[in-house]
Amino acid sequence: MKKPSRLSHVRNIGVAAHVDAGKTTLTERILFYTGASYKMGEVHDGAAHMDYLAEEQQHGITITAAITQAPWREHLLQLIDTPGHVDFSIEVERAMRVLDGCVIVLDGVRGVEPQTETVWRQRSRFKLPALLFINKMDRPGADFDRCLAAIRQRLKVEPVPITVPIVEDDAVVHLIDRILIRFIGEQGERVVVEPCPPDIWERHRDAREAMALAAAEFDEALAELVLAGEDPTPEALRAAIRRGTLAGELFPCFGGSALRNLGVQPLLDGVVDYLPAPLDRPPAVAEYPDGGREEIPIGDDGPLAALAFKVQLWEGRRHVFVRLQRGRLKAGDAVEFLTGDGRVLREQVARLFEVDAGKKTKLAEAQAGQIVLLAGLRFATTGDTLCAPGHLLSLERIVTHAPVLGLAIEPAAGTDADKLVEVLGKVQQEDPTLVVEEDPETGQRLLRGMGELHLRIVIERIEREFGVSIRTGRPAVAIRETITQPATAEALFAPPPTPDPRQPDLMARASVSVKPLPRGQGERIALEPRLRPEGAALDAGQTQAIREAIQSTLASGPSQGAQVLDLAVTVDLIELFGPGSTPTAVAAAVGKALHKALEAARPALMTPVMRVEVVAPESSLGAVLGDLQTRRALIQATERQGELASIQVEAALETLLGYATTLRGLTQGRGQFSMEFDRFDLG
Repeated sequence: MKKPSRLSHVRNIGVAAHVDAGKTTLTERILFYTGASYKMGEVHDGAAHMDYLAEEQQHGITITAAITQAPWREHLLQLIDTPGHVDFSIEVERAMRVLDGCVIVLDGVRGVEPQTETVWRQRSRFKLPALLFINKMDRPGADFDRCLAAIRQRLKVEPVPITVPIVEDDAVVHLIDRILIRFIGEQGERVVVEPCPPDIWERHRDAREAMALAAAEFDEALAELVLAGEDPTPEALRAAIRRGTLAGELFPCFGGSALRNLGVQPLLDGVVDYLPAPLDRPPAVAEYPDGGREEIPIGDDGPLAALAFKVQLWEGRRHVFVRLQRGRLKAGDAVEFLTGDGRVLREQVARLFEVDAGKKTKLAEAQAGQIVLLAGLRFATTGDTLCAPGHLLSLERIVTHAPVLGLAIEPAAGTDADKLVEVLGKVQQEDPTLVVEEDPETGQRLLRGMGELHLRIVIERIEREFGVSIRTGRPAVAIRETITQPATAEALFAPPPTPDPRQPDLMARASVSVKPLPRGQGERIALEPRLRPEGAALDAGQTQAIREAIQSTLASGPSQGAQVLDLAVTVDLIELFGPGSTPTAVAAAVGKALHKALEAARPALMTPVMRVEVVAPESSLGAVLGDLQTRRALIQATERQGELASIQVEAALETLLGYATTLRGLTQGRGQFSMEFDRFDLG
């Protein structure tokens, strides 16, 4: 596939949505209509081009973010299809980190769903311009205007309709061009454009005026035309809408049905017309090892800076996905990077590849703005910044979430114990939300992840790809600790004197206070203590040691050794005793005082609380609500949508284990639910 040489003709975009909103089906249509794929793969047949893992085909869901490329109107679309299930939200998070824009897909019946809000928050964190595609408009109960209202209410933004679907005619009305676009043929491949009939246009006149007013906010000349009652040109409207979209204040909205092949081509035009090229995005901010900061605009000039955003085992070998921010990269080039713990490592790139879902093609050289796959890197991992040797810097790292559910696991065959340890190390490199721990009481190996589905998929992959059969225990939720009242404690660190008179005795005294914070606040550390004797000062080594001692103590709470959250820690006093108050002595005194303070502050256990949406037939609503109440769920809202009811609740994760089976029984298999981690809270 020939690539445009100019970055202005590249669009790095992602497709994101709530699970089952149809984003993989939409991606399959995009590949077909752009000519990147010769046939449409269907998710329900297990034949989607982008769902290439065996587990994706078996479960009918997207598990890993898949990357591909497609040409449209002399532009290159680099496209990432992301998972919709909340258990795999790290895939969305790291994809958003390297994209320039995105398409958010909504179900035309259900509108804005919980995971829609989650991916919207991820989009907002990276300030990505977005288009909205309201899908499944052929379904009974689909309502375009109701979806627009839900976007305004729940996402707090103003959607600007560009195409409005008329499903019964297999057509959409294009509000900018005043045309009716029909999609003819079994696969909607033949597009017929005609002037919009007057009776249809009359029904959409108000939407056109609203769109023109929204666009006028970003163009003074256009505003004068619109306020004077004149009709602006399509070119003027497109230019103004593009300005508003790139500013993150307008969100063009398209309607259709990917499964029915309705409305996809106008959406592709929208990607080219409104979403940014790499050059349209703000420069990335880089930090240097000495603490300095600099903006790094995208471009080929200058030493290499590329963000590693994903590690993947491919054909049994370790590969790393990167997005180049600056410079060029060729096979054989050496790269340096700072690890998360501050070490500098140097490796050599063996090969470069372009990626099309489950296929890779060798590449001679990568340029700024490209997303490519690298082989030969043994240690680079998610969030590392690959740099030209001697030009170390760090781009913003990728945030990962703590796991909330664990399983005790062991190999079915005792001879596979060492192999299982090796395999678990590999899958942890791929997925930063997976954690392997050892239970200190039982000695069992625990695999922790983001939910039941997440852990099940990981175990299926280990058994299929590595041939290790696994036995599992019952799921157990992760716990955290907190405190329920303020407390202060003092401690003296004074080990027995050393027999060597030349060696000063280690000694330090510290006083530490703790107080509880509201839920979700994490920890706050205040480190400006009074010092004794008067005139004493902490050096850099002592200060760093104190911080590390506080973090280490908070990582293992007094009740069950879990991380302590939602508290403020203040080091009130440090007393130094000459050269014996080494960083080790001061850290030990602070750690000891903090541990005593935590024990005195009435520690308490916290468990994960989830935000849950249950969708069930209205005829089953009473039974579903009754069951949720027995699980001590806090019901926040109930909304009726035709024959279905949507219930918003908060519930402890422990009460929801196995809920999918119960819900199927209560609703004759028609109920669905989705949940998202909200916070750790007292049980």
